[in-house]
Amino acid sequence: MPVDSNDLLNLLLVGVPALAILGGGAAVLQRRRSAGDRDRERPGGGTGTSTLERPAAGAPEAEPGTAAPEAPTAPGAPAPEDAATAPALEVPAPTAGRLTRLRDRLARSGSPLGARMLQVLSRDHLAEDDWDELEETLLLADVGAGPSQDLVEAIRTQARVQGLKDPAQVRALLREQLLALVDPSLDRSLRTAPQTGEDGVTVPAVVLVVGVNGTGKTTTVGKLSRVLVADGRTVLLGAADTFRAAAADQLETWGSRVGVRTVRSDRDGADPASVAFEAVREGAAEGVDVVLVDTAGRLQNKAGLMDELGKITRVITRTAPLSEVLLVLDATTGQNGMNQARVFAEVAGVTGIVLTKLDGTAKGGIVVAVQRELGVPVKLVGLGEGPDDLAPFDPEEFVDGILG
Repeated sequence: MPVDSNDLLNLLLVGVPALAILGGGAAVLQRRRSAGDRDRERPGGGTGTSTLERPAAGAPEAEPGTAAPEAPTAPGAPAPEDAATAPALEVPAPTAGRLTRLRDRLARSGSPLGARMLQVLSRDHLAEDDWDELEETLLLADVGAGPSQDLVEAIRTQARVQGLKDPAQVRALLREQLLALVDPSLDRSLRTAPQTGEDGVTVPAVVLVVGVNGTGKTTTVGKLSRVLVADGRTVLLGAADTFRAAAADQLETWGSRVGVRTVRSDRDGADPASVAFEAVREGAAEGVDVVLVDTAGRLQNKAGLMDELGKITRVITRTAPLSEVLLVLDATTGQNGMNQARVFAEVAGVTGIVLTKLDGTAKGGIVVAVQRELGVPVKLVGLGEGPDDLAPFDPEEFVDGILG
């Protein structure tokens, strides 16, 4: 059949562009296949496309404004480090209300100090022997001779004037007199706020912790770092106890639990003053709130060690003034602890006392004795072996604990 010239012209106008389109599509398809072959030859078989640009096959589309899910790890490849697998930092218990636990412990165990005093004062007729027994009870509790005599005389006068017979009245009188002896008017706050020097430069508060071996000094520094973290402070630890084996390791372990770094020497027996100076210097550079410096357990009869403590104090104050010097005492050591306290007060200028092992019930009177002897307050007390068993001292809670 003869072909019309018009039909031939129309066929050419439609067919040529169609063949061009088909040819272009085939070329594109060939280029994509070649690219895919090259990608499969790469190690890991990836496509080179970010998961943020194109999700993997079968993966859900990411919602707008959110990151797309991570691609699965290739078989045999090492698992990426995940923050969730790192040990979680501990969150210290709030400091408010900690001393209530001490009161509960003393009440449950039946404090011999408060129980014996109430027993004596509740008798119908108090003879001279009864008052002597009362004073002996106070002495056995390490209240000290002077405070014991003062307390007995005050109670004796009030009992005679008021003619007290009711046990509740007797207890109220005893509580009043004990509270006066503990002295709630003393400032027991810890000075842990950064300071501004005369040159306008802000430096951290520096807390020097001193005490003899065996009182729980390094443990107390670790627990104190938890107290400060719980109160919202940033802290740096200085391990200046370079003489006792593993003291720096112990301190570093305490700090790592709550994300607090420890400045330490790389060898045992290093100069403690150098470590203390470096800790304060780095604390100032990092802008932390508080630098806690642990010192060696210095025996009060070792003049060389006490001189070293004086050197640490002088070196630290070149960078920042001392905010606190806390003396750690074992509440169960009684008058021996008092002898330690006197020497440290002369050398280091103690500003506050930390009493450890105060959960024992027989030696609570050391609070009164050490405050009267040094003229400085008990600021913190250790209540037990737990990491958060260090509490700000509260006179009323303490006296209520003694009386049960």
